[in-house]
Amino acid sequence: MKKTFLLTSERHKPARVADLTKSDIRKYMKRERRHELPEGVDFLAFDCKFGFDDETPSDIHESEFNKYIDQAIEKGCKSVYVEIMGKPGFRQKREVIEVIEELEVVEESQAMSEIETEPTSD
Repeated sequence: MKKTFLLTSERHKPARVADLTKSDIRKYMKRERRHELPEGVDFLAFDCKFGFDDETPSDIHESEFNKYIDQAIEKGCKSVYVEIMGKPGFRQKREVIEVIEELEVVEESQAMSEIETEPTSD
């Protein structure tokens, strides 16, 4: 989706227009996530860009749209540019060795805390 959203309206206050814009973005992402994933893909990720007015859009994370739209309203921007492109996402699998090492560290720290909390009889 590549779209320029107007943040001004004759009928609505700017805060309401911002809410409608945020809602449209969330609906688009939700609709895209419902599509069936290709084989071998774990989830649908998004490449997102955002630009105030006619500025060059910058890369942002998908969870930051609300913050940037609120900033645009505070600045008094008349429109914002939003670009959202879906891409395949793959989960990063941690190596078994790393997990075992983490468990050993946790067990050592628990053993040390048990030794420190045992009452000493004098």
